Amino acid sequence: MKDLTTRDYVHIALVAALYVVLTITPPLNAISYGAYQFRVSEMLNFLVFYNPKYILAVTLGCMIANFYSFGMVDVVVGGGSTLVFVTLGVYLFKKYQQETMVNGLFNKAFFYFSFFFAASMFTVALELKIVAQAPFFLTWFTTGIGELASLLIGSLVISSIAKRIDLTI
Repeated sequence: MKDLTTRDYVHIALVAALYVVLTITPPLNAISYGAYQFRVSEMLNFLVFYNPKYILAVTLGCMIANFYSFGMVDVVVGGGSTLVFVTLGVYLFKKYQQETMVNGLFNKAFFYFSFFFAASMFTVALELKIVAQAPFFLTWFTTGIGELASLLIGSLVISSIAKRIDLTI
């Protein structure tokens, strides 16, 4: 990643703050944690396809928001998982970013990333199995489905915003 400017740090801080607000603010906080979750804030993951500085932003936002659930365990597991899988997802699927599918409805990179990142919810399921004795496979399924739904909807929102605002800066 290139050297970050003051403007980049401001963008990172704003996106991280937005992630936190979209996760912990009532009533969104009721659906953002646990075995059944739908995080509206996860749509911000797609910003990393426009500029890699947002990897730091969504990771920090996730870590701060996760502090409000199971504390430091969730900060490390959720934040680490976000960092690894968002970075890996961009690396794997960026080449499809200029392609669309389903009659132009979905950006192909975003669509593939949504399924990839939903599958990564095994980390959350494992954490919840250890911390809250939740059943692993059922929790993986429910968190994965919630993540997939939030990402697919979020991909449409971010794609629409990207048509109006230059997210590459």
